[in-house]
Amino acid sequence: MMSKDYLDSLFSLRGQVAVVIGGTGVLGGALCEGFARAGAFVVVAGRSVERGDACVETIQMFEGTAGFLSVDVTSRESIQKLHDVTISKHGQVDILVNCAGVNSAAPYKDTRDEDWQRVLEANLTATHWGCQIFGSSMSSQAEGGSILNIGSVTSHLPLSRVFAYSASKAAVVNLTQNVAREFASHGVRVNALCPGFFPAEQNRKILDSDRVGSIMEQTPMARFGEPKELVGAALLLTSRVAGSFITGASVYVDGGFTGMRF
Repeated sequence: MMSKDYLDSLFSLRGQVAVVIGGTGVLGGALCEGFARAGAFVVVAGRSVERGDACVETIQMFEGTAGFLSVDVTSRESIQKLHDVTISKHGQVDILVNCAGVNSAAPYKDTRDEDWQRVLEANLTATHWGCQIFGSSMSSQAEGGSILNIGSVTSHLPLSRVFAYSASKAAVVNLTQNVAREFASHGVRVNALCPGFFPAEQNRKILDSDRVGSIMEQTPMARFGEPKELVGAALLLTSRVAGSFITGASVYVDGGFTGMRF
């Protein structure tokens, strides 16, 4: 019989501080709740005060601890301020999740420059800023830290109608591998969590009935994911113990989508 103490020793985040950029979103909110229930103090970082406060309230219902801080991922200065305020309040950051993201759906020939730039800025450049700012700080900490970037099944397989998104998420995985190499000797692990199809605000516009049918045909488990189903993989990748030798990895939580070949 597996003991609770053993599981705690592997996956507990007790006493750690986790910053989730994009924590006000559907998937980010699920990760915030999961980290808090594992014992971390969670900084829910996003643009919406209303959603941030709601996430914090939900976490507190489960006797977790959290607070909201505003951040604009299109601004390096805003991400730097998020880092500085968190360090000032809590002394250090043990876990960073780069979860903010946007999408834009259009045929390739109709993809506008402003939409392309907006998607790459939010999905890739913001992830780079988060890794650089927080990773550099973690490098000076005795116990290092863990960075979790959010990729996508499109990091592995390009999808039609979301060209900028696919390109940005493929780049996130490449960036993750490069940054993992840079920070490995400083005790900072960097990994990517790549969700499959989890209906959320940024992809509802492209999930029409034909698109859903095609996705289900290519997903062996024949369903969408539930946000809570990302938490186990996230805990593995961010845990100091269970994930201690994992860096530069990309873990796909997609119901088998990326494993399908016809």
